Amino acid sequence: MGYRVVVAGATGNVGREMLNILAEREFPIETLAVLASARSQGDEIEFGETGKMLKVQNIEHFDWAGWDIALFAIGSEATKKYAPIAAAAGCTVIDNSSLYRMDPDVPLIVPEVNPEAIDGYAKKNIIANPNCSTAQMVVALKPLHDVAKIKRVVVSTYQSVSGAGKAGMDELFEQSRNIFVGDQAEPKKFTKQIAFNVIPHIDSFLDDGYTKEEWKMVVETKKILDPKIKVTATCVRVPVFVGHSEAINIEFEDELSAEDAQRILREAPGIMLVDKREDGGYVTPIECVGEFATYVSRVRDDPTVDNGLALWCVSDNLRKGAALNAVQIAELLGRRHLKKAA
Repeated sequence: MGYRVVVAGATGNVGREMLNILAEREFPIETLAVLASARSQGDEIEFGETGKMLKVQNIEHFDWAGWDIALFAIGSEATKKYAPIAAAAGCTVIDNSSLYRMDPDVPLIVPEVNPEAIDGYAKKNIIANPNCSTAQMVVALKPLHDVAKIKRVVVSTYQSVSGAGKAGMDELFEQSRNIFVGDQAEPKKFTKQIAFNVIPHIDSFLDDGYTKEEWKMVVETKKILDPKIKVTATCVRVPVFVGHSEAINIEFEDELSAEDAQRILREAPGIMLVDKREDGGYVTPIECVGEFATYVSRVRDDPTVDNGLALWCVSDNLRKGAALNAVQIAELLGRRHLKKAA
């Protein structure tokens, strides 16, 4: 016996990745439906690399009754319309948008970090997936926090253009090509040229000078990991197609050496430690693409504060930052609550 699963937004980057991961991890599926907007109705999309083609249905006319789990990758506006309908019909929504993340009645889950929080899902029958940058960071922080208790985190992100969807990837490609042939590289999706440049601005600006992306990292880390942790973030868009990187400085309450941190991270779930103090002894975004793990490198003591560490963290943002985490939530929901699969 398996689950009746819906992927909403199946034609987008994250939706396609959800299908890939459901297939790769052999998620127990009895029936699978793929949904998108009216313009994609009738198109066919492959279920991972299985050769099985699925016909895209119009989300506007979909009957949610009888479905177990819906993975949403349709943005906040569409989620606001369709998630309550699906949830009311008895289909548990795992939402990739930011809409429900800070709702106190909706669990915000990273399975390696706070699996027990999923037990509150029944209040709205909705579970939130965190921001892509938050997800990989808390995976790296959790095992260290368990040992030495984190007081403060300072993080600078280097976020790939795929975080802005297909339009972001297209813009980087087109601008790069235009520059090589001497044409103009006018920004459309981004506020400035992204090719051969970095942009210290993701999402809208808030009154305090931080951006909404930076605010998300702060409040989501507190909700997922510990409300007492102080977090400050600077989020930067870089000319990389897939894979987010983060330089993280951590201040602990208790002493924790770099050597002990390496040992802890080496054994932690979801983490791959690649940390050789030599040329190439670290992971870059190109090497993490298509991988499930959150990679940690460059672990070292920070002598500027008491009990300080610095590290480098890299992950495929379309996977752990979005689609993989959503599927892991579905697996966790099945194990702890739905229990339909053998």
